[in-house]
Amino acid sequence: MAKVLVVGGAGYVGGYLTDEADRAGHDVVVFDKLLYEDTYLKEQKFVRGDVLDRDSLRPHLRWADCVVWLPAIVGDPACALDPELTIATNVETVRNLVADFGGRILFPSTCSVYGAQDGELTEDSPLAPLSLYAETKIDAERILLDTNADAAIFRLGTLFGLGDAFSRLRADLVLNLLTVRAVVAGRMSVFGGRQFRPLLHVRDVATAMIPNVDASDRGIYNLHCENLTILDLAERIKTHVPEATVNITETSFQDSRNYSVSSARAQKTFDFSPRWTVDDGIVEVADLVRSGRIKDISIARYSNHDALRPLVISEVTPLGTIHGVRGRVGLI
Repeated sequence: MAKVLVVGGAGYVGGYLTDEADRAGHDVVVFDKLLYEDTYLKEQKFVRGDVLDRDSLRPHLRWADCVVWLPAIVGDPACALDPELTIATNVETVRNLVADFGGRILFPSTCSVYGAQDGELTEDSPLAPLSLYAETKIDAERILLDTNADAAIFRLGTLFGLGDAFSRLRADLVLNLLTVRAVVAGRMSVFGGRQFRPLLHVRDVATAMIPNVDASDRGIYNLHCENLTILDLAERIKTHVPEATVNITETSFQDSRNYSVSSARAQKTFDFSPRWTVDDGIVEVADLVRSGRIKDISIARYSNHDALRPLVISEVTPLGTIHGVRGRVGLI
């Protein structure tokens, strides 16, 4: 049993991950600012704190055997709100982490680091970041690698689905967003649609990370369950929401990312095998919306950009609202 500090453990990824760490028998403490949540109601040991306050985090790092480092400003639109805050949160806190902690580190990066490339990409493929978000993740990866930290780095595909029963749904992720639009509005608007995304269920982050808490494998691992174009994803959603239509717009927009990945290294190294499929995610999100368990999917807390926008001092242009759901397909 390891002493596991899950920093950012109250978020979209951390909710189910902390449950899996408990089930594996680890002693878990969650350290979180509650940026997107009003309360933390789970039974895990909880410390409210901000990773930008280095002194408040240090005592908990001294306690831990393993740190799962989840805090970050995530997504291109959210990172663009305040670049200085993004760099401080996504990069400088990682630099502080390796200086203050000598144990095992599990770190989520992103497949966005590949930018726009054809073919199936591996961890050795060239990096071509197209956003500040991707650039900060590359910088954080390099800090962990250059300092020879005992770290496993997971480049996550585009997440989807539901986490635990307490964590918010993110409605700014492409599968979740399209599914919500299909159910609520009866149509999905796809811009271009030929862009590939490697998709990964949010609960499968834990599938990969928790077995690595007390393992010795280091380095970078891609994680995904299926590579799909956004148009193919919309058509897949339509099989579960047959009344919905798909509207394709050829208008170009700022997100030109296009990438497919291989997760063969993770499969070979620690037997990674996703437990949840794209169809599982579509069905659970559609059922959640149909059941009325979300009162108003348009409120800011369901989008990283919309939730953060009132908290930073930046002038930004709204991405627009379509049928009460903010965001533009392909941005996340």
